[in-house]
Parts: sequence; structure tokens; C-alpha cells
Amino acid sequence: MKPHLKSIQSVIKFFSGLLIISNALVSCSSNKSEQKEEQIRITEAPDSIYSDSLNNSVNGNVAINLLSTTPNSVILTGLPEHRLVTIYKTKVVKTSSGKKYIASYGSSESYYVGEDDEEDSHFMPGIDIIYGYNLLNIAHYDLQTEKLNYFFDHPALVKTLYYPCFEQDSLDNKPITRNYYLVSVYDEDTNHDTLINNKDLRRFYHFDASCTSKTQIVPKDYSAIRSEYDSKNDVMYLFARKDVNNNGTGDYDEPIHIFWLNLKSPAPAKQLY
Repeated sequence: MKPHLKSIQSVIKFFSGLLIISNALVSCSSNKSEQKEEQIRITEAPDSIYSDSLNNSVNGNVAINLLSTTPNSVILTGLPEHRLVTIYKTKVVKTSSGKKYIASYGSSESYYVGEDDEEDSHFMPGIDIIYGYNLLNIAHYDLQTEKLNYFFDHPALVKTLYYPCFEQDSLDNKPITRNYYLVSVYDEDTNHDTLINNKDLRRFYHFDASCTSKTQIVPKDYSAIRSEYDSKNDVMYLFARKDVNNNGTGDYDEPIHIFWLNLKSPAPAKQLY
């Protein structure tokens, strides 16, 4: 074989080796990235809710009428005379011309969208939801009585609002209309750090149609984590962590119990596990 051909083959082998090493490094990096993403997915389980607890928080020692808030939208419910108004915290942003108040909703707020964005899809039969971020309160207005009242009369952070869906829905091919609201919320500075946020216990409540009666669904010494729906029994399963050491927060080494809620006639949930 001629010397120059050997030289060319040596160069080709050298670059082929570099390519193999490069692909191996990329593959290794990809595997590490996938492992990292998996770890993030696990650590950011439903009960962690939000990682930015300082932004999504409210001072628990301030009267609610002293908080800076703004209404965002009118929620159309499946009860024609009943309408809801979402109320968000506002924050101060410094600009070149001075300070400016802006609402802290927008991309951080998310509404439930059914599969394939179908308009007739709902979170559960007869129920839609709103996920809150800096959502401080919900106002209820009755178009017949022309009366306005609020879900909470003290500082709170609403995590999830379940309300009767606007469009007619069905269960087992039978029309169904819910006449109540369910709310998962941080409504008390349970860990006594002066702030109300996701480090506190998350409560779960039932409100009647007029928002005049409130019932606690999960015991007070639990922190709600997530829920599942049982379509055969029209039941919601609620996973909640028990605050065994009474420190006002849901520690990861504390036990998780499961409660079930009859959606046909909501009442304090019964423990299943």
C-alpha cells in the first residue's frame, strides 16, 4: 500500500474515533439529562405545588381588606344566577418613571382544558376547575338577590377551585348539574412563619351554591396533596398527608392517607386508607 494512502486511512480512523467518542459523550449527557428530569419530576410531585413559595404567598398577619388585590374575570357557572369573580394579588414593579402596580396573574394562571381541547370536556362530570397562582379569594355574586359575598374573610391562597361547569354535562348518559363548589386552599399560617404559602397545610372545603355554608372535607390536621376520580361511583379520592408532629407543615416522612368524597352529596370525607 502506498504511504499516502496509509496516511489518509490513519486520518479517517482518527476522525472516526473522535466521532464515536463524541456520540458516546452526547448519549451519556442525554442519559444524565433524562435522569435529572426524572428526579425533578419526582421531587416536584403534586404535593409540592409551587417551588416559588415566596412569590405565591401572602402575609398571614394582614387583614384581607388591607391587601392589594384586583379582580380578573367573571366565571360562568352551571347555576345561571350564580357567578364567581377571581381576585388576585397585585405586586409593585419598579419602572424608570417610578413604581407601578400590576396584577400577578396571566401566564401563571391555568384553566383546565380537556383532551384535544374539546369544549365539552370537563375535569369531572359536571365540574370544571381553575388552578390558582396568587389567587387570594373568590367572590360570589347572585344575579337574583344582587348580593355579593366572599369565600374567605381572611388572607388565603386558593390552589384549586372546582365549580359547576357552564355547559350541560352528563354522567352515564344522564344530565348532571352540580350545585356546589370545592376548594383546596392555604388559609392559615399553620407553620407560624408569618406567611401563608405552600409550606403550610392545604385545606379542602365544600361550599354550597350560595357560598353561605362552608364544610371542611379533610380533617384539619391533614394537608391535601392530590385527587383522583372514580367514574363508576361518582367519587373523588383525596390523598392527604397527616401532620403527625404538629409542626404545621406536610413533611415528606409523614404518612399519606386516602379519603373518599361522594360527589352526589358532598360531606366530610371518609377515610379509605
